[in-house]
Amino acid sequence: MHTQFSFQTNGPGLFEITGQIADWVPRASGLLTLFIRHTSASLLIQENADPEVQTDLRNFFHRLVPPTTDPSMSYLTHTYEGPDDMPAHIKASLLPVHLSIPVLDGALTLGTWQGIYIMEHRTAPHQRTVVAQFLNSG
Repeated sequence: MHTQFSFQTNGPGLFEITGQIADWVPRASGLLTLFIRHTSASLLIQENADPEVQTDLRNFFHRLVPPTTDPSMSYLTHTYEGPDDMPAHIKASLLPVHLSIPVLDGALTLGTWQGIYIMEHRTAPHQRTVVAQFLNSG
């Protein structure tokens, strides 16, 4: 069983999609695979209890890979799509673009404080597509 989800982001940061994904999962046991169909965004399982975690992650990756307008990034050549584009590709190459989550009796086996997130690396809003596939184990 498979489907595609469409999610709107509004700039850099983490956007939780756990609820929409959990609502789609069948009442069965198996393996859920998620894949984001973009090269400038990522998928993460991350803490969903304290929003400071999301802020700190966004700030860390901004410091790690700043926009091409930062002098430390002057070596980059792919700059014609904006100062955030190539840094977004670098961040997406460092972070996962797919996740595998076990499902038991229709429930995602996420930990107490875990959520599923799209991490948007571009500064402009984007429509992001996530493909979900569920493989029933029984």
